[in-house]
Amino acid sequence: MFLNKLTYTLRLFKINLNKVQGQTKSVADMVDGETAVISGFTDDQISVKLLEMGFLPGTAVRFNFKAPFGDPVCVSVSGYDLSLRLEEAATISIFN
Repeated sequence: MFLNKLTYTLRLFKINLNKVQGQTKSVADMVDGETAVISGFTDDQISVKLLEMGFLPGTAVRFNFKAPFGDPVCVSVSGYDLSLRLEEAATISIFN
């Protein structure tokens, strides 16, 4: 329990540190085969849909590939392969 709270606090600290340093990155910025951890969302309305799809903060996300014209993108999260529009993927903040 204590370790989970400490881990959560450290993640929040790193997220805030990245925001201060301007180093935020999104799923749309990832390259094929890259894995990262979801840190949060930049759009409150789309975040509800993404949370229901399994994009929970602290969960690992793997970028599989882009469609031939670059949109949509295929990612793996929580054991599922999902397609997202590029504008949706851009709202998912990550740190790696």
